[in-house]
Amino acid sequence: MTIHEFIKKRKYLIWYVSDYDALDAESIVEATLNYGDWDDVQKLIKIVGIKKMAKIFHKQTHFKSGRCNYHPEVKNYFKLYFDKYA
Repeated sequence: MTIHEFIKKRKYLIWYVSDYDALDAESIVEATLNYGDWDDVQKLIKIVGIKKMAKIFHKQTHFKSGRCNYHPEVKNYFKLYFDKYA
């Protein structure tokens, strides 16, 4: 399964998009971590790989401006999760 097949089966994660093939990995990771359930996260990790997913997450959460699209509790949980398992 590709990352685009994954997101097409989970349109509820990015309901505001019409062209799922145009999404980049960063957008799919962000939507899955913010709105997906644990099963969604684990399936995406199998597709993308935990190291790449952690790299995307850390890149998205380390802005100097402090701007971040992750919910605070999601950001905190996955920071701890990726620090331990990636």
